[in-house]
Amino acid sequence: MALCLKQVFNKDKTFRPRKKFEPGTQRFELYKKAQASLKSGLDLKAVVQLPPGESINDWIAVHVVDFFNRINLIYGTMSEYCTEKSCPIMSGGLKYEYRWQDDSKYKKPTKLSAPQYMCMLMDWIEMLINNEDIFPTRIGIPFPKQFQQVCTKILTRLFRVFVHVYIHHFDSIINMGAEAHVNTCYKHFYYFIKEFSLVDHRELEPLKEMTERICH
Repeated sequence: MALCLKQVFNKDKTFRPRKKFEPGTQRFELYKKAQASLKSGLDLKAVVQLPPGESINDWIAVHVVDFFNRINLIYGTMSEYCTEKSCPIMSGGLKYEYRWQDDSKYKKPTKLSAPQYMCMLMDWIEMLINNEDIFPTRIGIPFPKQFQQVCTKILTRLFRVFVHVYIHHFDSIINMGAEAHVNTCYKHFYYFIKEFSLVDHRELEPLKEMTERICH
């Protein structure tokens, strides 16, 4: 029998602390609007479209943070099945291998196990979304010129979490009764990145067949 989703996706299994929007801010209001649309049962393709009169950078910022929280939670739930022994390489099947690179410890693309890669990724994203110079939260503070480039890099790497989870841990998702939830999160993510052309189509290749099947 499938477990209750509240048991599967509980806050104790979150891989990293959730990033929250401050009540009373414009971004909090945008977040509430986005969540209301999701819960209303609207077509996900419509849900991701920029609301009239809203800033595209604010809209992207809200979704990047929300996707970080959701994917963080999905991987946190799967992490007991994703170990150094089961996943010694961060990959998506035999054809795709992802190496880690950042501006500090790993200056060259470095082969890591999937759990190591996930730890580095979540730490890196958390650092970026908490950086006021990149994700400003105060009214009147503009986004930096490279904001969408940074978001493209974040979303591209978050897509790799889906790749790894779907290809290497899908049996566990099914056993937990979480397939519908993960699929909905993936479709929401996919429609968003396609709406704003935020991830290169070549990065989407590992899940192309599945995407064509579930994202009509």
